Amino acid sequence: MSALTRCLQEEAAAIAATAGRLDSHQVDAALVLLDRCADERAKLVITGVGKSGIVARKIAATFSSIGLMALYLNPLDALHGDLGVVAPQDVVLLLSNSGETQELLEILPHLRRRGTGRIALVGRVASSLARGCEVVLDGSVDREVCPLNLAPTASTAVAMAIGDALAAVWMERRGISPADFALNHPAGALGKQLTLTVGDLMVPTAQLHPLEEDASLSEVIARLTGDGVGACWVSRADNDSLLAGLITDGDLRRALEHHSPATWGELRATDLMTVDPITVGADLLAVQALERMERNRRKPIGVLPVLADGGPMLGLLRLHDLVQAGLAPGAV
Repeated sequence: MSALTRCLQEEAAAIAATAGRLDSHQVDAALVLLDRCADERAKLVITGVGKSGIVARKIAATFSSIGLMALYLNPLDALHGDLGVVAPQDVVLLLSNSGETQELLEILPHLRRRGTGRIALVGRVASSLARGCEVVLDGSVDREVCPLNLAPTASTAVAMAIGDALAAVWMERRGISPADFALNHPAGALGKQLTLTVGDLMVPTAQLHPLEEDASLSEVIARLTGDGVGACWVSRADNDSLLAGLITDGDLRRALEHHSPATWGELRATDLMTVDPITVGADLLAVQALERMERNRRKPIGVLPVLADGGPMLGLLRLHDLVQAGLAPGAV
């Protein structure tokens, strides 16, 4: 066994031991306080010094990402004015392996005076910090992974694991869905799949120029080249806001292959267009539009007309725009 493997196993063992050591009543009480944050639109404020402060930042980031307003509070700054961000209805999670961190102990009386909820995540349950809090979570370890038993290693791993577990259980209790999660991750792959709509990515009709049904081949080519979206739409003769058909670069090539060059000058838009193209609405999720493109068996689809409920053309959605947005084919 390598030294690295041994250290990893020791940290894993420390986390496993914590799972058996935590007081279920204290855990339940901590979750009730976290629920209060959501129900009363309050904040979770997390604080710690040194390595515990780094863990506190990570836990705060995790809770923020799942929809519970959380922030890290530097305890030294708190003692010099930043304590003003803490409201009576908030909950403060205080991290300290020793449970005797002076900066945190100096904050406690001010938190009690405000009536703010207090959770201690400590390595010693018989500590001053634990005695000053309503809820105590036992994050103790037998020893650090550090060969000197000095550098915070196993203890920080345990503290972070407890924070992660609290966040995961809170998500279960609140029924957080993938759509809820995506609201706070709009730039991620999941966020894009659950938030981007066809309307967000389409080329609007204001940037396009419709063709009439009797438009000539040269007009079609000019429009395909001028609009530069790989397709052009043909409007109905009785209502120029409605779609009569769609002409893509592929439609044009296929039509020319099936007609003698001697007759190309006689071709009109109606001879080239697809009269019943697959269409989508602007409110459809972009990833669902991509699925429709991929499922089509008649011919490859690179462009979809976007229609309003009443039928008017709103724009064109290109496969290129979906790929550019990170919704590559095969990723849905």
